[in-house]
Amino acid sequence: MREPTSSTAWHALDVQSALERLRSGPDGLSAEEAARRLDHHGPNRLRPPQRLSPLARLLLQFHNVLIYVLIGAGVATALLDHWIDTGVIFGVVIVNALIGFFQEGKAERALEAISQMLSLEATVVRGGRRESIPADQIVPGDVVVLRSGDKVPADLRLTEARELRIDEAMLTGESVPAEKSTEALAENTALGDRSCLAFSGTLVMTGQGTGVVTATGDHTELGRISQMVSQTTAVTTPLIRQMNRFGHVLAVVVVVVAAVTFAAGYLVGGTELMDLFLAAVALAVAAIPEGLPAIMTIVLAIGVQRMARRHAIIRRLPAVDTLGALTVICSDKTGTLTRNEMTVTAIVTAGGPYEATGVGYAPQGEILADGRTTDLKPESALGRLLRAGALCNDSNLVQEADQWRPAGDPMEGALLTLAMKAGLAADELRSAWPTIDAVPFDSTHKFMATLHRAPQGEQALVLVKGAPERIVEMCTRQALDDAEADLDAAYWQEQERKMAGRGQRVLALACKPADPGQDKLDFDHVQTGLTLLGLVGIIDPPREEAIAAVKQCHEAGIRVVMITGDHALTAQAIGRQLDIGDGTRALTGADLDALDDAGLAQVVADCDVYARVSPEHKLRLVTAIQSRGQVVAMTGDGVNDAPALKRADVGIAMGIKGTEVTKEAAAMVLTDDNFASIAHAVEEGRTVYDNLRKAILFILPTNGGEALTVLLAILLGRTLPLTPVQVLWVNMVTAVTLALALAFEPPEADVMKRPPRDPKAHLLSRYFLWRIALVSVVMCAGTFGVFVWMRAQGASLEVARTMAVGVIVLFEAFYLLSTRFILAPVLSLRGLLGSRPVLLAIVLVVGFQLLFTYAPVMQRLFGTAPIDWAAWALLAAVASSVLWIVEFEKWVVRRWAGGAAGR
Repeated sequence: MREPTSSTAWHALDVQSALERLRSGPDGLSAEEAARRLDHHGPNRLRPPQRLSPLARLLLQFHNVLIYVLIGAGVATALLDHWIDTGVIFGVVIVNALIGFFQEGKAERALEAISQMLSLEATVVRGGRRESIPADQIVPGDVVVLRSGDKVPADLRLTEARELRIDEAMLTGESVPAEKSTEALAENTALGDRSCLAFSGTLVMTGQGTGVVTATGDHTELGRISQMVSQTTAVTTPLIRQMNRFGHVLAVVVVVVAAVTFAAGYLVGGTELMDLFLAAVALAVAAIPEGLPAIMTIVLAIGVQRMARRHAIIRRLPAVDTLGALTVICSDKTGTLTRNEMTVTAIVTAGGPYEATGVGYAPQGEILADGRTTDLKPESALGRLLRAGALCNDSNLVQEADQWRPAGDPMEGALLTLAMKAGLAADELRSAWPTIDAVPFDSTHKFMATLHRAPQGEQALVLVKGAPERIVEMCTRQALDDAEADLDAAYWQEQERKMAGRGQRVLALACKPADPGQDKLDFDHVQTGLTLLGLVGIIDPPREEAIAAVKQCHEAGIRVVMITGDHALTAQAIGRQLDIGDGTRALTGADLDALDDAGLAQVVADCDVYARVSPEHKLRLVTAIQSRGQVVAMTGDGVNDAPALKRADVGIAMGIKGTEVTKEAAAMVLTDDNFASIAHAVEEGRTVYDNLRKAILFILPTNGGEALTVLLAILLGRTLPLTPVQVLWVNMVTAVTLALALAFEPPEADVMKRPPRDPKAHLLSRYFLWRIALVSVVMCAGTFGVFVWMRAQGASLEVARTMAVGVIVLFEAFYLLSTRFILAPVLSLRGLLGSRPVLLAIVLVVGFQLLFTYAPVMQRLFGTAPIDWAAWALLAAVASSVLWIVEFEKWVVRRWAGGAAGR
């Protein structure tokens, strides 16, 4: 007999065939055979993830084309024996690398979190005897015993199932525990409907069962997800892609211009070769915005802190920027858009429909008929139905602090809550009507029955609840408020159809008097002669805040897509309430399987609701939406969401109900599990992007001005106005300090009314390039003019260079004020004095520059010399020109271009 494989459709085999295929039996494996299989298959553990060492991660920080140029400049200065320049250049390189190393946080622990979900102990049958063994010793063919509260230790083909229900929400997204049986199923049955299988890592809620192990370790469904997580490539963010593109272009331009300048200077002659070489290095250092990586990292980190105050924890810094570019949010339904708390919302008796208000398990709400509170009579059809729901029930409600939760089946918990809303206490009812015997629920007969001793003077009672189609055929009568009547089967079938069409899970409740002296229940006794009490409709309702958040996302031009493992009708109903999709169409996992990747890419353009999907479907959907050029977020809380979360541009995990697996795969975690926090995070993401653009618009003209100044000096055969180490002082100290102030700029008024920005749009628009060029020329003219004029006045080279650096720093300070508003005028009290961070940054930079000019240690390090106060007045007058020029330019653009150029 050939070795079983993980690709076998175990759910399509009957129990005997599965046992034969696995060369096992009801008595399990012998100890010798188990040892042989353990040696062949290996332990029941997931392979640990491969990790980069800290040293490898640090070295990767140097893998940047601009860093390569700087390293080359550092080597060049070392060859020229300019050791101070060399030390400062390499210091800048190392500082940038360390910032990236500590802030990056890319070490994923998702696979380790998955492995922790495997149970530690398991009960197996070996050689006909039950024994408890470590779960990692389980092998294919072992017979495992399951009891309520157990974590399933491996993938199993069930061989026995007695009232067995397993919580598979982590894999399928189902709100309700899955009912298990042993019957074989069709081979193409969806994962969430494979009732004869139990999956590794899931939790047994009620009942008992046994199963034969079909897969262990990496071959289980949980292991398959683990492999999907490890093989899924995390996409880069729009900002990273644009900055990488910008860095490559800039590096090529810098190297080419430096080389051409060196060659031109050599051909013209009159300059020492070593001086030309040093000038080319100075040009390269001046043109590269060394402070930009640090600025980007710090601005993103400040955005992270602001988001944390709004319940969104960012695990990877680039996700802050990506949030601002989102065009689609793919959301799991259960526990994310909905409360993950089953609630009875509708009741139908023979007398008509009722509405139950309130949500969740808290007994807060009332039962309404035609919008009015009902006067509940104990022996009315409604009163008898509520009593039956509380008595024919194995669960309890538990209050912890202000939260209510069910101890047992969630749907039974919903029935207890319904009874409490009507003033019926389950404990009092169970004391008055004690249970004598019961027929447990089974997925084969689809009902549960209980026999109750009646209060003194009343007749004992049989109560039944279950699937409507099963219960109705067991009934001959229906309850009225004061009597009973013959069953109207067509009426009940129509009511069940309407409730199911609204996405509700429907239960029917019925009763019959017990026989005199009866103390046992059997199938034959409960399958005929029942009186139908009514139907209840149960649903996991949407969060109120999620409804508002979806609306806000739509206003911001963001499409919301629901992806769930739940049934299609339920998904459609929740979609209608949330305004997701058109309310009539939901594609299932089976529909998706029929489509190739090209067909799926077409379908995702129009469909917003997907049901009965597997982890592979979620991953395919996210990938298909991305293939249409969309920037995609995926929210989720179960293990089934982890691969798609990792693949999405932004993976968003729920912090309270989310598994550790999901949190580790996600880029962002919501601490309040509130979908509304996503809208807040998008607002912060858009604000961060705006502020980053402002920082870039501020910092690049400084580099442009410095580079033009050095280039002009080389072409005119003049002494360099700036040395490489002085350029680094401007780029890494003053420019960075001033640019940081822009990180604290508040959101613009229309930030959540704009459509998402095009992720393919260039970071530097044509208008930005024009502004950078304009300010670069102004700074170059002022800096070179001051340097030449001071040298003409007989000033020493050190004084002239100190003046040149000083005027650049003051240019930055004045330009910072203008950059606060890209197009709006800044010449007002709000513009000039309205930002404390900007004013503080200017004060700090002036202080730094005074130290740079007058501190002896700085003079030795940077080659500066003291200047008098008249010189400072001259520098301030020259530098202020950038403010007046830019403000005039803004006025022209506002008047003639209508402000559109600034976006």
